[in-house]
Amino acid sequence: MSRKGRARRISDCTGGGGPRSHARAPHQRRVEGAQQTFVIGVLASAADFERARAWRLSDAPDYERYLTDTARLLAEARRRFDTVRARMFHPQDFAEFCVLHGLDPAEPAARDRYLVNPPLQTQLLAYQGEELAGDFVPRLVRARENGLTLCHADLLLDGGLYGGAGESDDEHRRWVRAAYQRGAEVFRRMLVGAGAGVYELRLRVDAPGGKLSAAARILQWEDGVVRINDEDLELLCAVLCAGLALELPAVAVLHGSQGSAAAGGHFRPAAWAWSSDGPDWEPSARPVRLDGVAAQPGYSLGTVC
Repeated sequence: MSRKGRARRISDCTGGGGPRSHARAPHQRRVEGAQQTFVIGVLASAADFERARAWRLSDAPDYERYLTDTARLLAEARRRFDTVRARMFHPQDFAEFCVLHGLDPAEPAARDRYLVNPPLQTQLLAYQGEELAGDFVPRLVRARENGLTLCHADLLLDGGLYGGAGESDDEHRRWVRAAYQRGAEVFRRMLVGAGAGVYELRLRVDAPGGKLSAAARILQWEDGVVRINDEDLELLCAVLCAGLALELPAVAVLHGSQGSAAAGGHFRPAAWAWSSDGPDWEPSARPVRLDGVAAQPGYSLGTVC
């Protein structure tokens, strides 16, 4: 499957200090060495900006100016560093992190530790010059939500997703890897059967500790080339993996517009549903409504090559 998006966001930052501006450096980190990486936390709303005022994250008078200053800082970072990454700076998460570790939230060191906290590094996105107030800030919000789901899935799999299972537990890692590959193949067959079009896949797995949910927008051309954000693909495959590995009840709906400009610009609405209660996915036994989207039983994935 071809895709265009972002690489997996696992930061290797360990060093201090970065370029300075009104956005302030204390919530930025970089690594010294052959490849320099710049990481920044971004406040994602005016409400978050107001809540964070007491921590002096920015000298900006309002959120609009904050975004302008942050965009300028990111542009400078792209000129100076090999890689630039960002994640949502969530005030509630940060406050709880400081309580958990006994840190003063007004101290730069606390913000540094929060920013590169290993369990939260699944929330990092590569920044490549996107407009902050356009698509990028909403993607940061989704990345935080996705990251929480990834942590939940990894916990259910005893650390098998991100290497926390232990160096000696090769059998466990192989088990998780096999389930991940099966999940990726399920997703591939859904797309191959759908053909060219613009779709959204919604997925829900009923798991211990709460539902695992994932959603992704997908553009598929006639030649099978697919565009999907890498972070969304990672989440879909991880949730599919957890459901298949643990044989949890699950449902998926693929809906959107089937067709292409090359076919004369003819598009038709489409919505298919599948379910799983064990090691395999099958067309749903009856019509499904998931997150307000109604779908008919899908095609057999076993007949898709």
